Amino acid sequence: HRRLGMASTTKIMTALVVAESCDLSHTVRIPKAAVGVEGSSVYLVEGEELTVEQLLYALLLSSANDAAVALALTVADSVEEFADRMNRCARELGLQDTHFVNPNGLYDEDHYTTAYDMARITRWAMTVPGFEEYFCATEYTIPKTNKKDVARNIGTHHHMLVESAYYYPYAKGGKLGWTT
Repeated sequence: HRRLGMASTTKIMTALVVAESCDLSHTVRIPKAAVGVEGSSVYLVEGEELTVEQLLYALLLSSANDAAVALALTVADSVEEFADRMNRCARELGLQDTHFVNPNGLYDEDHYTTAYDMARITRWAMTVPGFEEYFCATEYTIPKTNKKDVARNIGTHHHMLVESAYYYPYAKGGKLGWTT
């Protein structure tokens, strides 16, 4: 129950809010605000067009901070408004020790959760129809876009999923995150 920074595990809630708010086939035109976001990235380009589904894979497999901002701005008018939606969702789940200020988990003193609350978010995620497909994927190819001439192959760094058949047969999904 100790409050700590949640880093990229934030993206579980980001994906859930987006999945509940958007048609997965909706085309997103990448805004300037989503380009060059620090940390993990799939190197989105301003004006590039991807579907919500493609961005969800980038978010959960590559932990792409640029995809997190692009998705947040697809659902809300600002990152702050999107974080408000995430916090409303957390309250609806009865989470007492979780607060979001961004969709990607970049450090902020007011961005925190507990192991207990994160377990509840993850348990809920696994019950959302269709979510398991993204949450459990180990690789995905983002096809060529209007701004990129080559496909982007992305994969998870979550060894419990990649090695699940041998070492962790009960691993069904998950998200990594780290913070100092």
